Amino acid sequence: MSPDQEKPVVTRRGLRIAAAAGVLVAIGVVVAGITTRRIADAHLSEWTESQALPVVAVANPDARVKKASLDLPGRLEAYSQAQMFARVSGYIKELKVDIGTPVKAGQLLAEIDAPDLDQQIMQAEADVAAAQANLTLARGILERGQSLITSGAVSKQVLDQRAADAENRQSLVKSLQANLERLRVLEKYKRITAPFDGLVTSRTTDVGALINAGSAAGAALFVVSDITKLRGYINVPQNYVPSLKVGTKADVSVPEYRGRTFPATVEASAQAVDPTLGTTRMLLVVDNPAGELMTGAYANVRLILPSAESTVSVPASALIFNQSGLRVATVGADGRVMLKTVTIARDLGKEVELGTGLVASDRLITSPPDGIAAGDQVRIAGENGLPKAASDTPKPKPRG
Repeated sequence: MSPDQEKPVVTRRGLRIAAAAGVLVAIGVVVAGITTRRIADAHLSEWTESQALPVVAVANPDARVKKASLDLPGRLEAYSQAQMFARVSGYIKELKVDIGTPVKAGQLLAEIDAPDLDQQIMQAEADVAAAQANLTLARGILERGQSLITSGAVSKQVLDQRAADAENRQSLVKSLQANLERLRVLEKYKRITAPFDGLVTSRTTDVGALINAGSAAGAALFVVSDITKLRGYINVPQNYVPSLKVGTKADVSVPEYRGRTFPATVEASAQAVDPTLGTTRMLLVVDNPAGELMTGAYANVRLILPSAESTVSVPASALIFNQSGLRVATVGADGRVMLKTVTIARDLGKEVELGTGLVASDRLITSPPDGIAAGDQVRIAGENGLPKAASDTPKPKPRG
């Protein structure tokens, strides 16, 4: 057979092969399309489900052994403080000092003009003079009677009456003299003087003001404070009281001196618990020779406890408080939420030291979302092997 007769046969076979190949290609395209669609659907479903899970940030609790200290608010007061009231009524005649004036013991602070007291003294002097004159007369009569008793001109009874009258008049003189001395002592209180070296920290009167005697009449005229040494008062929680003995050292800081502390020492304890606060009042002594600390000032007191303590600290934002009590949320190995009941040992503001309920290996949710419940599935932001946060996960491309 010639070559020209075989050519049509080869062409027909090639067409069949090409057709079969085309069918296979078409089938492959269809299968690939279906497979791609199913993979895209699976990815989309997985992405949608992952976006429905809340994203939480976790951290391990801060657990460490540290030197035990206790920070408490306190109030500073002058170690010695005297409120100066008037002992006599009258008018302020002269003022010698004002607030902030350093004074010495016995220094004149103010002088009172007391005309009523002056008149009472004059009357008491006149009463004493009259009583002494009457006593002199009674004694003279008694002496004449004694000289006449032997002659019988005066009876024994009359003589006894004259003796009794003289004694009564002598007693009256003593009484009036005592009253005069009392008024003269009061007269000295017209001068108000400092009881000790210190600083005038308050003045509530002025020249010409009417002054009534006694502390019940109003505010103190002056307050003199010795600020070379201050008292610091703090309320210590009951569970720390056994650790704070007399002599425990402390550091005192005040807002006006940032970054600076002043040494203090525990001097006394009330040894009683306030039932409303559950605390014990303690007294500290702070030396203040330069007068830098002010009486009445707020202070922060850091007490150094005698032994170190192990603490577990968590952010305050991690606490959940509801009808079930105080709890925190942790994430287990399966990515599900576990709620643990805890107790607070000390509240430090932004951080809270826990007494029980949490260990250092727990994965704590630092800011649990509202409505979180035990067993909820969550995603941990930034953790490998788990879905990332929505902002970090690329969305699947739309299907064509």
